[in-house]
Amino acid sequence: MVRINGRDFRGHVIVSAERILADWNPRPIAEMQVEDFQAALEGQPETILFGSGAKHRFVSNFLLTAIMSQDIGFEVMSTAAACRTYNLLLGEGRHVVAALLLPESS
Repeated sequence: MVRINGRDFRGHVIVSAERILADWNPRPIAEMQVEDFQAALEGQPETILFGSGAKHRFVSNFLLTAIMSQDIGFEVMSTAAACRTYNLLLGEGRHVVAALLLPESS
């Protein structure tokens, strides 16, 4: 579970300063494609923080290259680390999106 603005979410979620997409349903990490991050790519954020669940798990180099070729940073970390980093970057006024796999459901 993750709490965003006092609201609890139990499934995978994409979060930006503008909106929360609570029904994010990406493929398994090893199979992820750019299309899985389409909602995160909208609005051309500076950086997408991908929270890969309880543990840091890597995505494919193809996915990294495809997103970063759009001049968007893509950082992979555990979901807890992604939440902390999102709050820090948002507090600095950065245009950041967090795509979070929740540990209970990842």
